[in-house]
Amino acid sequence: MKVDIWSDVRCPFCYIGKRKFETALAQFEHQEQVEVEWHSFELDPNAETVPGANPAEHLADKYGKPLEWAEEMQANVTQTAAEVGLTFNLDKSVVANSFDAHRLIQLAKTEGLGDKIEEQLFIAHFTDGKNVADHQTLIEIGMSIGLEELSVRTMLNGTDFTDEVRYDEQIAQNIGVRGVPFFVLNQKLGVSGAQAPETFLSALQQAWKEQ
Repeated sequence: MKVDIWSDVRCPFCYIGKRKFETALAQFEHQEQVEVEWHSFELDPNAETVPGANPAEHLADKYGKPLEWAEEMQANVTQTAAEVGLTFNLDKSVVANSFDAHRLIQLAKTEGLGDKIEEQLFIAHFTDGKNVADHQTLIEIGMSIGLEELSVRTMLNGTDFTDEVRYDEQIAQNIGVRGVPFFVLNQKLGVSGAQAPETFLSALQQAWKEQ
């Protein structure tokens, strides 16, 4: 059974949703027969990379809200992440464009390392406060999961995997994805958002029966 997941490395609910889905998958009796594929989705394709920017101020400015609103939002997200065992340090997260990170994900997928690269990029952005638009950072992350330094560097210095990112985003648009995370089970059943593990488990069971 195939599960396709659209996600952005800068989306906190995508990381939270990943963990909740994994919890459900661990309880699914046919887990060994489930293939998961990650797909690219940029929440803010035109985002500028601004190292040193205050993440809360950036969030408030983006949505035209008071700083207190953004700080409360970050606190709530951090608490939600903690409830599934994740450590978020949003106060030191770097405002960054995620396009090159998505190209790295596409490269990793060709080596069967899609899930590993997603996890490491999420950790880099949300826990370690690393700049996921910085090429040296992306090279180090790629190498940490077994990718060759030269292949990552060559990809980042060129335009490789641009088409793959755009293709994923076009498919998302075609099937009506408006936000992420978005899960599609067996190309039929859609689940939107970081749902409870019970919801994901129920969806897995339903999709399995209907295949």
